Amino acid sequence: MSALVRWCRFNAVGALGMVVQLAVLAVLNRWMAGHYLLATAAAIEVTLLHNFVWHARYTWRVRRGDGGLAGQLVRFHLSNGAVSMAGNLALMPLLVGVVGMPVVVANGAAILCCSAMNFGLGDGWVFARTGKVGAA
Repeated sequence: MSALVRWCRFNAVGALGMVVQLAVLAVLNRWMAGHYLLATAAAIEVTLLHNFVWHARYTWRVRRGDGGLAGQLVRFHLSNGAVSMAGNLALMPLLVGVVGMPVVVANGAAILCCSAMNFGLGDGWVFARTGKVGAA
């Protein structure tokens, strides 16, 4: 599979994940009014699990690296999870507190800011090619 096809699949999963994250954030932000950073962190974790399943089964389904699915999940959290958590939690106070954006809109912008780095980490480390024949 070409890098362009993987990039398109990554973005399709990302679009679904963005809907999941923003919906979870909207609900949690209502329940935990005034605690939008905690709500953001919880929404990110739900989305990480959602996106991992889709990426493992769709985006990079032909790549089974060292450590199997469990190893990929750990690497996904250490890379995409760290980027998403750090990026979102760093940008949210700026976008909400300083710029004055609504919480869900600000989170959408933060998600987009982290996207390219997450694709690179997913393709180059989490779901990296193995030395096996047929690995794409």
